[in-house]
Amino acid sequence: MNDQTRLSLLADIGGTNTRVALAEGGRLRPETIARFTNAGRASLEEVLAEYCAAREIGALAGACVAVAGPVAVDGSSAVMTNLDWQIRAERIAEVTGAGRVAILNDLQAQGYALGHLAPGATRVILPGAPAPRAAGQLVIGLGTGFNAAPVHEAHGLRFVAASECGHISMPVQNARDMALMHYVQGKHLFASVEHVLSGRGFERVYGFVTAEAGTETLRAAAEIMAGLEAGEALAQSAGRLFVRMLGMTAGDLALVHLPFGGIYLCGGVARAFTPWLERFGFAEAFHAKGRFSEMMEKFPISVIEDDYAALTGCAAHLETLAARK
Repeated sequence: MNDQTRLSLLADIGGTNTRVALAEGGRLRPETIARFTNAGRASLEEVLAEYCAAREIGALAGACVAVAGPVAVDGSSAVMTNLDWQIRAERIAEVTGAGRVAILNDLQAQGYALGHLAPGATRVILPGAPAPRAAGQLVIGLGTGFNAAPVHEAHGLRFVAASECGHISMPVQNARDMALMHYVQGKHLFASVEHVLSGRGFERVYGFVTAEAGTETLRAAAEIMAGLEAGEALAQSAGRLFVRMLGMTAGDLALVHLPFGGIYLCGGVARAFTPWLERFGFAEAFHAKGRFSEMMEKFPISVIEDDYAALTGCAAHLETLAARK
């Protein structure tokens, strides 16, 4: 591949798959995207080496990887939450020959993608109110896990803070919420947001609903979604409770970060539930904050429908780092 000094390597590492691509001049090159199954591979370096070898890629200008897990304070390493891989910047540099390496939390990458996504890549759920261009934003991810990241602009620069808010306590406002919390605690000791708002979280919510009905039934999330589409009463009850939990949690995070520039839901689970948010009462749960309910109506909420947004964010972040040098 020609002119590799202008190319950067991007990777979005999930619990199941890793997406790898190239960027040029801060822009993702969609035709270079490849997906790798993590199972059977010992490390990220193995994936990157395979990708580079297949495309005869030598030294690159930079590399940025987004990981589903916490990143070290100095940005030199990361630990995957649902995968036994150690991510280290020095190893990435060795494999790719990249002169600059960055490691981001996957939600940080989504935050850096805002403003760089193609037209039509987002779908408005709640319109909110107009806000200044530099108003804060928030990305909330629902997939294998749950997390969020606030996005701030200042002096022409963007900063996306990392967090692990999927591991805070799940919201409880009534007796049924309390019963769900006790159900989750009975299986995991601690009932976190991620324990109910994720792919496996939806399975737990369904298990709770069936136990509540008399016979606990455990099903895969895809099967429950199929039941939801087919109009099964218990699947719909679980879906309604899941959406209510999402609305309450998103509302809590909105009050913490005040993202008047917009809240963006992302991830496979968020996209799967998009058609159900309105009918299952997402807006009502989000707005229900007592005397602050009127203010809650000012936050615009959208869903990111671009499955490769994290790669776009990695590319944008590398370009920003290069401009600062």
